[in-house]
Amino acid sequence: MINVHKGRWSLTLAIGSFALSATALGAQWEGTLGAGAVYTPDYLGSDDYEWTPFPALEASYDNTLFVSMRSGIGWNIVNRDGLQVAPFIGYTFGRDDTGDISNLEEVDGGATAGLRISYQGGRWRYSGSAETPFTGDIDGYRLALKANHVTRFNERTVMTLGPELTYFSDKWTDALFSVSPGESARSGIAAYAADDGAFSVGANASLSYYLTRQWSVTGVVGVSKLTGDASDSPIVDDLGSDMQWRTGAFINYHF
Repeated sequence: MINVHKGRWSLTLAIGSFALSATALGAQWEGTLGAGAVYTPDYLGSDDYEWTPFPALEASYDNTLFVSMRSGIGWNIVNRDGLQVAPFIGYTFGRDDTGDISNLEEVDGGATAGLRISYQGGRWRYSGSAETPFTGDIDGYRLALKANHVTRFNERTVMTLGPELTYFSDKWTDALFSVSPGESARSGIAAYAADDGAFSVGANASLSYYLTRQWSVTGVVGVSKLTGDASDSPIVDDLGSDMQWRTGAFINYHF
């Protein structure tokens, strides 16, 4: 889920500054730098949406070191025959105490350490990752499986489409979806203990049109459904929704 917090902007500025500085060092850097806006839920499980400006960054050095808003900062320790294995540092977003959940405690996001395995065969791209936070208020681990099919309609137009499956461990789910007795008393919703993990099942699509070799515009859309203890939480069931939509548009510069 995309959701803007102070921590996100700190990460964005750090990654953006690193990428721009490194790009100036040599021609072996390649990737995409852009900006746009996304329309997403206020927090994971919310039914309130807002437009937010958001950067786009995907860069790699010699197909080894990568810096990405989606994938974090990592190193491909294996990179051959379409297979990549990479330890990475990422970020997971917490939850602000605003709007419908102003009477609940804020949950700080934090940096994560993880491992990602990906494979590209023909027009399909597959990836699986595992990560665990080492800062912030969230504990446990998150597993994610994704697949994307790439369709090139012509020299200028490219579409991607594919499913995603994410699993949140019991501690991760507890941090985001449990309601303590004190929070219940302040907010009026029932106390709730998220004892088990939860899945998020969804799909994403993007459509890019290349204005020139270096400039393109991209539209994205996605949907996911929360299940298990996340879906049953009053934060979602009473105040929000287990269906999570997102869309956005970007203009990109390719270097």
